[in-house]
Amino acid sequence: MWLLVGLGNPGGKYKANRHNIGFMTVDQIASDNHLPPFKSKFQGELTEGRIGNEKVALLKPMTYMNESGQSVGKAAKFYKIPSDKIIVFYDELDLPPFKTKIKQGGGSGGHNGIKSMDNHLGRNEGGKEYWRVRLGIGHPGDKKRVSGYVLSDFSKEEQKDLPFFVDIVARHAGLLFEENKSDFGTRVSEDFKI
Repeated sequence: MWLLVGLGNPGGKYKANRHNIGFMTVDQIASDNHLPPFKSKFQGELTEGRIGNEKVALLKPMTYMNESGQSVGKAAKFYKIPSDKIIVFYDELDLPPFKTKIKQGGGSGGHNGIKSMDNHLGRNEGGKEYWRVRLGIGHPGDKKRVSGYVLSDFSKEEQKDLPFFVDIVARHAGLLFEENKSDFGTRVSEDFKI
């Protein structure tokens, strides 16, 4: 079984924030694969089903970004899912808007949701760390502006491309279960040409 996690903040006022692109993506994956409605579980919203031949659980932690790892840790423990079968979708300041990269393990890059995941899942040696799908939101250009930037909505210009990008990421999510996960990034880049 795989655990797919979207990071974000709960509540209507955060819904369209750049910080919530992880939630948006997991919602789209659930919709595309006709999974049941999300239900409250593990301090988050959870749905289960199949994507292709793979059994999956999709989770949106409702703990606010800084405590995301609490929810993910509880779900992983309950389902006995090892870290290398966890894939987290989240906003990445160090990538241009709507670029994507996938990697296993690494540092948090200052992302509080990832710091929390590291704290609750631990850091594993030997390639057993969780997978990160970094969804580019761009950088405001000044460290002092980062907090306000991630907690603001996408610009009007970006909002034109956002649904298309989220749709493409969700459409190719099944490639994340393959051995060669770089195919996912390649296909997303090929399909999303601004």
